[in-house]
Amino acid sequence: MKRFRNHLIGVDQGDVVVFADFEDGGEMWTGQGARERRRAVTFSKAFRDAPAVQVSVSLWDVDTASAMRAEVVADRIGPEGFEIVFRTWLDSRFARVRVSWTAIGELPHEDDWEIV
Repeated sequence: MKRFRNHLIGVDQGDVVVFADFEDGGEMWTGQGARERRRAVTFSKAFRDAPAVQVSVSLWDVDTASAMRAEVVADRIGPEGFEIVFRTWLDSRFARVRVSWTAIGELPHEDDWEIV
């Protein structure tokens, strides 16, 4: 469980296209086997420390000739941003994927001081 130390809680959210491989014959659309795409996200304002981040697929355009196998996770979460990671494997073919995200965390407090 994530606990917050002050009343300054921030919520940031967005919706980003992770890839659109049908446009140029990219590997998510034409490839086979294990494949991964990452998309960096920068928060609109930095959190005090790493927030809780939730990601979900908001659009997927997929070939239905084979099983749809995919994983979407948030990785490398820090105060200023994180990476969306989309993975697929075997013969699954994805033309395009968009992911929505929400980050909830503690914001810096005016009484915080930093010792360097």
